[in-house]
Amino acid sequence: MSSPLDDLLAELRACRVCRDAPTRGPALAHEPRPIVQASATARLCIASQAPGIRAHEAGVPFRDPSGVRLRAWLGIGEDVFYDAGRVAIVPMGHCFPGWDAQGGDLPPRRECAPIWRKRVFENLPALELVLVIGSHAQGWHLPQARRDGMTATVACFREILAEERRPRVLPLPHPSWRNNAWLARNPWFEEALLPVLRAEVSTILGIRESRGEDAA
Repeated sequence: MSSPLDDLLAELRACRVCRDAPTRGPALAHEPRPIVQASATARLCIASQAPGIRAHEAGVPFRDPSGVRLRAWLGIGEDVFYDAGRVAIVPMGHCFPGWDAQGGDLPPRRECAPIWRKRVFENLPALELVLVIGSHAQGWHLPQARRDGMTATVACFREILAEERRPRVLPLPHPSWRNNAWLARNPWFEEALLPVLRAEVSTILGIRESRGEDAA
């Protein structure tokens, strides 16, 4: 017998609202392929933006260099990262949104989160920590991010992590190569935030800390 979460995920993966009945701008220019990873036992959630083209083609989240960098930040390999029983991956927009005029990814479709986000999180009762990646996810999960901006929000990671809520929340920049300049301008991210992030992930998932798949 399927669970309520199983039924919800099946419904989500069949969604075509952005293509067939868009309410926030032009219709999606390609066939939708909603991507989500979730289980009622997941203790860590990656709240990301939207799948890129490689994830869209593979039907697997973070199947690209951004995923390699993210897993290195977390200190875990693919075996843990893609274990839905431990790690949920819930983007703001579940389909690849297409490209803008400069060849970059468009923002997540705005129809998606109001339809699905609350319902998915209501069915993830074991979550202990949500990693909110990028400004779109931070704006949803951390209202102050809309005012302060991504850099200021991430810089306040200790205060945000210490807030009394369950699950707790930790903000991160997007691991895309497009953020290489941001990472160079903000060395405190690797020096101060990443050790905290890896320790949290190691404790929550019950694994030894490592440097992920980039480890020598």
